[in-house]
Amino acid sequence: MLAKRAAPQRAHGAANRVRIIGGQYRRRLLDFPDGAGLRPTPDRVRETLFNWLGQDLPGWICLDLFSGSGALGFEAASRGAGRVVMIERDLKTTAALEKNRTVLGASQVDILRADALAWLANSHEAFDLIFVDPPFGSGLAESVLADLGRHLKPGGHAYIEQETAVVAPPGFIIHRSGRAGRSHFALLIKE
Repeated sequence: MLAKRAAPQRAHGAANRVRIIGGQYRRRLLDFPDGAGLRPTPDRVRETLFNWLGQDLPGWICLDLFSGSGALGFEAASRGAGRVVMIERDLKTTAALEKNRTVLGASQVDILRADALAWLANSHEAFDLIFVDPPFGSGLAESVLADLGRHLKPGGHAYIEQETAVVAPPGFIIHRSGRAGRSHFALLIKE
């Protein structure tokens, strides 16, 4: 009988890496710590999303809720966004985001350590683009969708990534959608 090989072990808290795929920070690698439900949006999905958006986001104001690795927010900054607000509640993950902002020299990125739902409930800002990619399997995207309309400018976009098919809430249309493995993703436009 053959013995099973053990999966490679990584030290708890070991760094993971994600690559920026376009714009001024293209090919730069970002380190981020392990975290429950933390699964960065894959390169192929990010490439698809930014193709849908037209590649560049000149002067756009973006919100990256549940920032995690920061892949979506830093990608937006790399593609010309005028301001990117990243919301992340985990202390180690927030520290990694701050380190990556410094390494990239991304002064247009604001990083806030906060609970995304609480921050959203108390915010009165409106954005051109909001990324909603909560920890996988958390079901938090649906909670956010109900309150998203008041945070988007007319004609604004919302990118949703979750474990179930995305359903557009009232006042939104699904512009494009797709699936990668177990993740469903969609780009919504505010009517």
